[in-house]
Amino acid sequence: MKSRLFCILFLFTAAQLFAQITDSLLINNEKVIIIKDTLINKEPYNPLAPSKAAFYSAVVPGLGQAYNKKYWKIPLIYAGMATGVYFYIQNDKDYDRFRDAYKRRLAGFTDDEFYGDGENPIISTDRLIDAQKSAQRNKDLSIVVTLVFYLVNIIDANVDAHLKQYNVSEDLSLQPNFELNTINAQANYGLSLKYNFK
Repeated sequence: MKSRLFCILFLFTAAQLFAQITDSLLINNEKVIIIKDTLINKEPYNPLAPSKAAFYSAVVPGLGQAYNKKYWKIPLIYAGMATGVYFYIQNDKDYDRFRDAYKRRLAGFTDDEFYGDGENPIISTDRLIDAQKSAQRNKDLSIVVTLVFYLVNIIDANVDAHLKQYNVSEDLSLQPNFELNTINAQANYGLSLKYNFK
């Protein structure tokens, strides 16, 4: 029993050594083994990286994503912001059209684009008031959408810089767990968190 345990322990230790690259040096006729870990190749921790990325994104949207080397996110940010600006401009033009027609009707003119050719207008004066309110509400919503994309840009750059430096090691693992209860034949779901001490 002890010999089997010793063999298993020996094989496990040998397998661990083969998982790493070894270099040997000869110093004063003694052999020194230097072990280089091949699993973790990361940059040194920079505590200011998240704040730099957030600042860059606040100054120029997308610059924080470029700092984090996530270039594919930059077109998404500009597309979202450009969509908000486009709809703001479109709704502003509509608001001006409805407001000008309403003012002309109050002045007694019947030649606006919404009046039509006959005696009765195509769009009533009350509908012009409602259309102005709707266009104003859509303008405000467009501003909110643009600001949301701007803020998401800053938050994304900050979070991405934090996660870029996150320590991913084999010591910590989170695994789903599924077991079938043999007594009542119901499924038991769970999540197990394992931490290995070295």
